[in-house]
Amino acid sequence: MNDTTRVALITGASQGIGAGLVEGYRRLGWAVAANSRTVTDGADPMVFAVAGDVSAPGVGGRVVAATLERFGRVDTVVNNAGIYLPKPFVDYTDEDFDAITGVNLRGFFEVSRAAVAAMLARGEGGHLVTISTTLVEHARSDAPSALSSLTKGGLNAATRALAVEYAARGIRSNALSLGVIRTPMHDESSYGALAALHPVGRVGEVADVVNAVLYLEQAPFVTGEILHVDGGQSAGH
Repeated sequence: MNDTTRVALITGASQGIGAGLVEGYRRLGWAVAANSRTVTDGADPMVFAVAGDVSAPGVGGRVVAATLERFGRVDTVVNNAGIYLPKPFVDYTDEDFDAITGVNLRGFFEVSRAAVAAMLARGEGGHLVTISTTLVEHARSDAPSALSSLTKGGLNAATRALAVEYAARGIRSNALSLGVIRTPMHDESSYGALAALHPVGRVGEVADVVNAVLYLEQAPFVTGEILHVDGGQSAGH
């Protein structure tokens, strides 16, 4: 790897959207630090597996430190790791709260804080991308999501705040607000019903998300944006 090769750090990278993003950034010629609790090294020397549970205190900083030790820089962080647990609000437990806020909030906070510090030290800017959900703005009674919305709504706000705070230092901050995406999170038999949530009449594919993230990566005039990748769900029905 030479000094000009860019580096993306992707959390939740072992399957689904995260695995697709690893492939997408490699197609751009970037090196990738791939994080999840269970990720392992593969055949590609430019994909560095950094195992760790980002919900645990201190892990996010260690993931960034390992990325810097391996590649010497981090140019983009994709905060993809997240938990969605649909339950009636009164059925959530303290354990549910700790699990959801641990991954969705602490994971975002510790990884992003360490990465932004490294970007500032390098002085060449950078990019934060955070995966959110359209349920924040378009709640549904048949998909109760108060805890996910509590965390993801906060991440949307933080996305805009960071965009403004660091715009003059060359660091952009954007988010993707997703509809239902075909991933291992959902049972295959549910997609027919889930497609009805989207005016376009289908669920999203991992490629839809990857293409949107790579658009943001190559759109230097875009920051503070919450980009909806939701088949029109946020527009109405």
